[in-house]
Amino acid sequence: MIDVTSIMITGIVFATIYGLFFLYVRRRERLTMMEKGVDASIFYQKEDSPKSVSLRYGMLFIGVGVGILLGNILAVTTNLHEEVSYFSMIFLTGGLALVLNYIIEKRELSNK
Repeated sequence: MIDVTSIMITGIVFATIYGLFFLYVRRRERLTMMEKGVDASIFYQKEDSPKSVSLRYGMLFIGVGVGILLGNILAVTTNLHEEVSYFSMIFLTGGLALVLNYIIEKRELSNK
C-alpha cells in the first residue's frame, strides 16, 4: 500500500519544480518582450471593484450553502452515500453560482 506521505512529498517536489520553471519561463518571456519594445501593460490585470468581489464570494457561499442543503436532502431520500451527495451538490451549485456571477458581471460590463 502506498504511504500518504510519499504521495505528498512527490506532489510538493513536482509543484516546486513546476513553479520554478513557470516563473523562469515567464521572466524570460517578459524580458524578451521588453527588449523588443512591446508594451508591458498586457501583464497587469485590471483590479476588480469591491462590489464585484463581494458579489462573487457572496454568490459562491450561497451556492455552497444550497449545495449542503441539497446534499442532505439527496442523502436522506436516496441510496447515495453521504459523501457523494454532499460533494456533488456542493460543487454543482457552487460552480453554478460562479457561472451566474460571470454572466452578471459580463452583462454589467457590456452595459457601461
